[in-house]
Amino acid sequence: MRFIETIKNIWKIEDLRSRLLTTLLFVLVYRFGSYVVIPGIDPTALSALHSQTAGGLMALLDMFSGGAFSNASIFALGIMPYISASIVIQLLSIAVPYFQKMQKEGESGRQKMNQITRYLTVLILLFQGPSYLVNLSVQMAQAGQPLAVGLNWFTISSTILLCAGSMFVMWLGERITDRGIGNGISFIILIGIIARLPGALIQEFSSRLNENGGGGLMVFILEIVVLLFVLAFAIMLTQGTRRIPVQYAKRIQGNKQYGGVRQYIPLKVNAANVMPIIFAQAIMFIPIAVVGFRASEVGPVAQAFMDNNGFWYNLIFALLIIAFTYFYTAIIINPVQMAENLKLNNGFIPGVKPGKKTAEYIDTIMSRITLPGSVLLAIIAILPAFARFFGVTMGFAQFFGGTSLLIMVGVILDTLQQIESHLLMRHYDGFFESGMRIKGRSGAMAY
Repeated sequence: MRFIETIKNIWKIEDLRSRLLTTLLFVLVYRFGSYVVIPGIDPTALSALHSQTAGGLMALLDMFSGGAFSNASIFALGIMPYISASIVIQLLSIAVPYFQKMQKEGESGRQKMNQITRYLTVLILLFQGPSYLVNLSVQMAQAGQPLAVGLNWFTISSTILLCAGSMFVMWLGERITDRGIGNGISFIILIGIIARLPGALIQEFSSRLNENGGGGLMVFILEIVVLLFVLAFAIMLTQGTRRIPVQYAKRIQGNKQYGGVRQYIPLKVNAANVMPIIFAQAIMFIPIAVVGFRASEVGPVAQAFMDNNGFWYNLIFALLIIAFTYFYTAIIINPVQMAENLKLNNGFIPGVKPGKKTAEYIDTIMSRITLPGSVLLAIIAILPAFARFFGVTMGFAQFFGGTSLLIMVGVILDTLQQIESHLLMRHYDGFFESGMRIKGRSGAMAY
């Protein structure tokens, strides 16, 4: 079989084998750490916390942490504080001249911005750590074992542990990026999501079998079919491209161009891939962090924005996804730079003047294909609310489209594209037949 042959080829490439084993090692460390409980916490008294994270936005937050949140683990705060800090820094790089200057400094500027992002992450963690402990105390009090939360040694030491745990998860993600396969931060989130999939599937299957009146098995099969359809649609959205024809001149005489090779620039419909989903979800987690994870103690307006099945939550979430899709696409794709590169290589788009007009043309095309791409991305993201309306269990509904499915599709395809590149670079066949290639975030084929 072709798949087995591809696996053998992967194992033959020493560098690729080393990267995959390194990624596996870091993933095992992450999964092990998600079960290491904060010292002083009785794991048997966490039943109320498990119930709190069984539904709503808390369930999604727990999923992103790979269950560490409900386990009161040292990794409980997960990777989302780092993503929130990254959003703030990227926004500042557009509005603040100091950050704009750093962004233009190349590698040294990028390192400075990464360092500032880490410092901001620590500040966010120092705020979220005590909030998490207060909520944990409330939940454990229901089990008869309240925590002495306040300005004491337990709060200080536990906050330090939570901060260190979250920073360690960030470090694992960076090491996966450098020495493993795929984008490490996204991969960490993917692992947390996949860890919840088997349990959610079993829960939904049991729920349908126990329904009165029979027919539960057929409903479950129908749900799987719809899920596969949504999955296929998400893959098509991730892989869809619009090709712009480009003519390269072989020789120039006067103002005329003769001969040349005709090629295409592939522009992705969803160039930002999974990042708008992650950014938007990080923003939607802010209300929980502000009120200290205690949604029941806030007013109806705040609760509306923390109900991931509600109208206002899904409306704001969809609008954020559309906005972040444009924002991240603008960061990734620079029409002016593309136009300059074409001009330097004696390339031009037929019927469009080189230089400024070419940049405007590319920008117009990107705007036209990004709008429907971002809207479709937003629609898939809010599908779990519709799944809940039709009686799908909370855990399984998160995979019925939504953030979970889109992150899984985006990260898995991006990881496969990197593996494909390693194979083809060493003249091995990839995952698919010749002519079919997985497209990564850049939008270019992996040749």
